[in-house]
Amino acid sequence: MKLYTYWRSIAAFRVRAALNLKGLHAQLLPLDIIKREQHSDEYRGLNPQLTVPTLIEDDGHRLVQSLAILEYLEERYPDPPLLPRDIRARAYVRGIALILAGDSHPFVTPRVHRYLEGELHVDAPAVAKWMLHWMTAGLQTVESELTRARYAAQCCCGDTPTIADLCLVPHVIALEQAPGFDFSPYPTALAIVERCMSLDEFRSAAPQQQPDAPLQSKG
Repeated sequence: MKLYTYWRSIAAFRVRAALNLKGLHAQLLPLDIIKREQHSDEYRGLNPQLTVPTLIEDDGHRLVQSLAILEYLEERYPDPPLLPRDIRARAYVRGIALILAGDSHPFVTPRVHRYLEGELHVDAPAVAKWMLHWMTAGLQTVESELTRARYAAQCCCGDTPTIADLCLVPHVIALEQAPGFDFSPYPTALAIVERCMSLDEFRSAAPQQQPDAPLQSKG
């Protein structure tokens, strides 16, 4: 398999960690989405949305959108599972994932950033405020869900990672780059992220461990 990725991409982080948890190897093909390397004609043929990640299977089958890729990997390679058996717990896990990947992350992608600055002429401090608002809103909602539901333990649902954790961990790791961000209101989420990041599968998928990460970030 081949995975088109970018070191700081939240969505690509989800898929890298999922592949690790499933014990699957993919050749990483970095694209610098800040420099718009994904706008090449070749990549447009693979992913007309011009986003990462894109997963290419050995037979050439192409997959886009991180949540769809996670669901596909779960169905094709069911062990170890990334979704619980209980139907209500499965819905809960998917709900956590969608709060972050569907309702929060889409507002803070580089293409949104560029549109706010280039087309709407929003200045850089206001763009940063916009991005922090949506990232914080997602984390606030997830913390509430985690504390109200009966499913959370070491991970979002029980003691092993699920698709919910694959969305939560990259979200929080990205927020760690926000200067002075106060994590104290989110103790449940932070404990889960700490547990997940103690696993090699998450650590090796983290942004700073990627081959295209700048040297200063690797330190």
